[in-house]
Amino acid sequence: MTSKNVASTMPSMLDGLEREDEKGLRAIRLRCPTCQGRFPDVAAQSMRLTCSMCAFEIPEVNGILRALTPEGKARSARFVRDYENVRTQEGWGSAEPDYYLALPFRDTTNKHSWIWQIRAQTLVYMQDRVLTRVEASASSGLHILDIGAGNGWLSYRLAKLGHHPVAVDLLDNEIDGLGAGQHYFAHLQNAFPRFQAEMDNLPFDSEQFDVAIFNASFHYSYDYAKSLAEVMRCLRHSGVVIIADTPFYWRDESGKKMLEERRASFERQFGVCSDGIRSGEYLTPTTLDVLAKRLGIQWNACKPWYGLQWALRPAKARLLGRREPSKFYLFWFKKK
Repeated sequence: MTSKNVASTMPSMLDGLEREDEKGLRAIRLRCPTCQGRFPDVAAQSMRLTCSMCAFEIPEVNGILRALTPEGKARSARFVRDYENVRTQEGWGSAEPDYYLALPFRDTTNKHSWIWQIRAQTLVYMQDRVLTRVEASASSGLHILDIGAGNGWLSYRLAKLGHHPVAVDLLDNEIDGLGAGQHYFAHLQNAFPRFQAEMDNLPFDSEQFDVAIFNASFHYSYDYAKSLAEVMRCLRHSGVVIIADTPFYWRDESGKKMLEERRASFERQFGVCSDGIRSGEYLTPTTLDVLAKRLGIQWNACKPWYGLQWALRPAKARLLGRREPSKFYLFWFKKK
């Protein structure tokens, strides 16, 4: 299906917001990513939103609200190009809608089943152990920022649970990026909004979301403290920030060794480096401690069970004299 056909057949994101507003749900309030001025309420607008202070525009193209500044586009261009190249060669995505609807519980292509198994376990654990702590305060569902939404699978699952997700990502393609969200909307009462934006320059007004989830994406931040401060700004008092499926190492040297191995592998397999944009890449205890002191937060760490084979990876690495393997803990904290 071409982009033109998609645009003509799928519901407008703004129309979806209007339908939510008619049900008494709060419209998203936008903030200009260039001058931090307020936009008029989204639900009252047409397909193109314009900041009244600096005239920055957030157009809707193929159902995606484009909130990247010119500087943001230039900053992320190489990363997006290299990332899409690698993901294409690795075989992510599918031409079949059923692929997206089955995620993360089943990979119909069988190309990345082990990764999706991890994502599935993370989702179940996050719902049972973290989101349930917040749900009692929102009888009509939680308003959730899905940061690093990719093809929108998490936003879809959250919407099916009765929440109100907003998907944010740099990628907008129809196979592996926000454009793939089209596959979910026939199965939802309301289409979740999709924004192309940077995680540390979000186009949302302050204090309006209940939860922000870094969806296997926090390690792409080039300034962890700035990215956390930005999502905290968007959260209400006592809102929750969740970091899911970001690599964690007990020792910094293990993370550095992983980066060396990955750069060599990417250059050999794909002809590109793995660091098209400067980013944190992984977490360590020291990193978390520094963030806690700088932002005044208190971390909670959870350890989802990913199976015996995953649990035995550290022991196997020690026996073989290899570096410490990455771990996927679930880190979360509540905004004070």
